[in-house]
Amino acid sequence: MALHIKKGDLVEVIAGDDKGVRGKVLTVYLASGRVVVEGVNRVFKHVRPSRTNPQGGRLQKEKSIHASNVLPVHPKTNRPTRVRFVTDDKGQKKRVATDGTVIDILKR
Repeated sequence: MALHIKKGDLVEVIAGDDKGVRGKVLTVYLASGRVVVEGVNRVFKHVRPSRTNPQGGRLQKEKSIHASNVLPVHPKTNRPTRVRFVTDDKGQKKRVATDGTVIDILKR
């Protein structure tokens, strides 16, 4: 099933602790319906000293959030918008904003 967002999209968080924060989608997990957004839901991972990381310490990284908590940013109005999928007469599937603006064409 297609999600309303994909990797590389600029999105805005609409729910949770990071509400109102914008960032780029780094990863999309289709099976669980979660996404990783740059700069959102940052956590500390405590790491033991090892060969790859001889110092050890705390690393900060982004964790995933549910896809329903983000909306893509409209390219023209620069505001978050809902999207729908439309198939035209040529059989191309498009992501369309609520005002009818085509955001992009999905490839099969």
